[in-house]
Amino acid sequence: MSRKEKEVCDGTLNLEELTTAIRNSYSRDMPDEEAEAMARHVLNFFGYSERIIDNVLEPEDRDAFYQLEDNGILTTEREETTLYDGREWRIHYWLFRKDRIRELITTESTSMDELEGEYNPYEELGSDVWKRSA
Repeated sequence: MSRKEKEVCDGTLNLEELTTAIRNSYSRDMPDEEAEAMARHVLNFFGYSERIIDNVLEPEDRDAFYQLEDNGILTTEREETTLYDGREWRIHYWLFRKDRIRELITTESTSMDELEGEYNPYEELGSDVWKRSA
């Protein structure tokens, strides 16, 4: 495991790492600005914490978190506790899946290295090919 991979797994995620992971989990065509905006939004909730409580999320934020869960970047866990009056109470948390994030970060560098030098037939086509005909 490289030093960078170990830092991602053990330490706090930074904006660049999470941006890369988000971009790679959706599509390499995702604009960097969009991936960075999403990463910044998520990191604003987590700060330096390893997990956050679900109750702090608004519905639109929760939707974004569910998308990141679908892509393997976030996961959930719950804790059950008994209240003083005997009722059970569930607390739901969101956590980063640092193993998956590390995988997404390293996947990009490997894939991009493999693509260098490959023949791209679309480079030879002119812009008129992409115009819609009536």
